[in-house]
Amino acid sequence: MRLDDLIKGIKDFRGIKRKKEIGFITSYLNDLSNYPLIMASFGEDAAVLDHGNEVILISADGIMEDLIKKDPYWSGYCAILVNIHDICAMGGTPLAMVDILSMRLENTCLEILRGMRDAVSKLKVPVVGGHTHPDTSYDSIVVAIVGIADKDSVIYSHTANPDDDIIVAIDLNGRRYPNCPLCWDTVTQRDDETLRKQIDVMRLLGKRKLVTAGKDLSNPGIVGTTGMLLEVSGMGAIIDLEEIPIPKGFKLEEWFNIYPVGCIGFVVTCNKQNTD
Repeated sequence: MRLDDLIKGIKDFRGIKRKKEIGFITSYLNDLSNYPLIMASFGEDAAVLDHGNEVILISADGIMEDLIKKDPYWSGYCAILVNIHDICAMGGTPLAMVDILSMRLENTCLEILRGMRDAVSKLKVPVVGGHTHPDTSYDSIVVAIVGIADKDSVIYSHTANPDDDIIVAIDLNGRRYPNCPLCWDTVTQRDDETLRKQIDVMRLLGKRKLVTAGKDLSNPGIVGTTGMLLEVSGMGAIIDLEEIPIPKGFKLEEWFNIYPVGCIGFVVTCNKQNTD
C-alpha cells in the first residue's frame, strides 16, 4: 500500500474525525476548570483533583449508538472496560462507577445490563449508583468513574518530551469481536488474574517513574491515539511502520484503525534509557 493512501485512510477514519468536535466543546467549557483543586482536566484521560498526597481521578465515557444497535451486550461490557481503562492510563486505581442508562427497548436494556454485570464481575470495580431514563426514544449507556493515584505517580498525556521513545503496548493474542470487526477483543479471552496484572501495569510504571506521558488506546486507533497524546504535548513523532507488530488476519491499514475497546492497551513515551 502506498504511504499517501495509508495516510489518507487514517485521516478519513471515523474514529479520528469524531474527535474534532472536542475542540468546539472545550472552547466553551475550558475556563470553567480553573479552580485551585484541579490539577489537570481537558486533554487527559481523566481529570486530576488535588487531595493531599493523593489525587482523585474522574472520567466518563459513552458508547456509540452504532455499537449499541449491533450488540447491546458488548456495549454494556465496554462501557465498564473503557472507564476502568481511563483511570489505569493515568497510573491510577479505579474505585467505583455510576451509570446513566436511557431505555427505549427493554430487551436492549437487559442486554446492556448483562454486559455491565459480566464486566464488573471480571474486572472487580463496582457500579454503585446512577440514573435511569425509562421512557426515551433511544437506548444509550454512559458510565462515569472515580479513582485515586499517588500525586507523584500520575501519568499525564501532555508531558511527552523531545527525543522520547514512543511505545505502544497492546495484547496481540486476541480476536476480532464478532459483531464489530474493528474492535479488538482480548479481555474475554483472559483469566481474571492475568487481566488484573495487565490493568495494573500503568500504575507500576507511574510509581517507578519509567514513562514521561501516556494515554489509553481508544476510538481513534493506534495512530490516532498517539496523535492525540502528541497534540496535547505539543510534539511530533516519527512512526516506523516496520516496527509495528500486526496480528494474523489484519492488513496494516486495518490494524492502524483498530479500536482495542475489548483489550488492555496503552501508548506511552519514555526516555530512551528506559525503553528496554
